[in-house]
Amino acid sequence: PRTILQWNVGSYRDISHESLSLFRLLEPQIEILVLGTGDRVERLHPALLKQMRECGIAVEVQDTPNACATFNFLTSEKRMVAAGLIPP
Repeated sequence: PRTILQWNVGSYRDISHESLSLFRLLEPQIEILVLGTGDRVERLHPALLKQMRECGIAVEVQDTPNACATFNFLTSEKRMVAAGLIPP
């Protein structure tokens, strides 16, 4: 539940099926993935989001400061959540 992993992503352009595979492998399985895409919200390819939904993981894409707040809120509710954060 309280694990920090290095995610080899430097910008939202690096987010791919392969980079998201890390979150599909987590045990226990997460239900929500909060992605912080830096200074602003960036659109991800719909196929990436669809693939995660098919694995049972909802994805919330936000700018990184709001993604941190959302992650903390969901954690306080005892939700199974992970965050992939790109520094602003």
